[in-house]
Amino acid sequence: MQNFLDFEKPLLEIRSKIEELRHLKDTSENIANELTVLQEKFDKTLDEIYESLSPIQKVKVCRHQDRPKFDEIVKNIFDKFEVICGDRLFSEDSSIKGGLAKIENRNYLVLGNDKGIDIDSRVKNNFGMAKPEGYRKAQRLFNLASKFKIPVITFIDTPGAFPGVEAEDRGQSEAIASSIKCSLNVQAPIFSFIIGEGGSGGAVALATGNKVIMLEHAVYSVISPEGCASILWRSANESEKAAESLKLTAQDLLELEVIDEIIKEPRGGAHRDVVGVCGQIKESILKINKEFDGISPEKIISQREDKYLSIGKKFLIN
Repeated sequence: MQNFLDFEKPLLEIRSKIEELRHLKDTSENIANELTVLQEKFDKTLDEIYESLSPIQKVKVCRHQDRPKFDEIVKNIFDKFEVICGDRLFSEDSSIKGGLAKIENRNYLVLGNDKGIDIDSRVKNNFGMAKPEGYRKAQRLFNLASKFKIPVITFIDTPGAFPGVEAEDRGQSEAIASSIKCSLNVQAPIFSFIIGEGGSGGAVALATGNKVIMLEHAVYSVISPEGCASILWRSANESEKAAESLKLTAQDLLELEVIDEIIKEPRGGAHRDVVGVCGQIKESILKINKEFDGISPEKIISQREDKYLSIGKKFLIN
């Protein structure tokens, strides 16, 4: 049985009826017809729900426990992947994974957040919230890509950097800032894909790409709706209002020119067709990579710098 979100309750009720009929020993034509009617009703209801998702509903979709994670995406996109571990300074942080990969004999350096797929891996990966050693590992890999002029692919899915005392003791803010600075100076193109949550500076540290692409129901924001609501309205219960105000959806961010492209998700979210979504991401990688073939490292860095310096300028009132 699939996991359903709170606003998907009508779907759960229909699915339960379908499963109930399927387990009946009666295989008559009436049962088959009823199953067909119910499946059509399920598909229609699914379309109606996902045609008009609110920002807070998109937040819930991008946090869905079955949403594709880093390992699954890498497996379905790249022909080969060799993981690289450790920051060579303190420790390994499994909430950020990275390594060398290939698509059609083309080398890439792949880097991304990993929330984990079950309780054990989620705890091990700190629910995708990286510590300073994670961001310093990212810097190590950015520098490797820059040295050998290897295009970088990043996958962002994090609620934000880990806010614990031990992370602050080891220089969390410095690690994030240095990661951003390092990525801006990579002498190879960076393509950043926001596949789930893009939370605060913890996301920006991996998302300063020449191209930034979001999945249709992903979100990208300076703070979570709950965190924003707690600060502005002194109550996390106002998260729906906060989500509206933050302009955190892919559609909002494309309009604001913060991102460059939206990849459409299958009906009901990326978790309903992981292979299909990964196929679209792969096509996007191959397409945008051609745009940067033959461009000098200096121009690649300049384009990346101009991209971020220009964000918001057209909306300024003279």
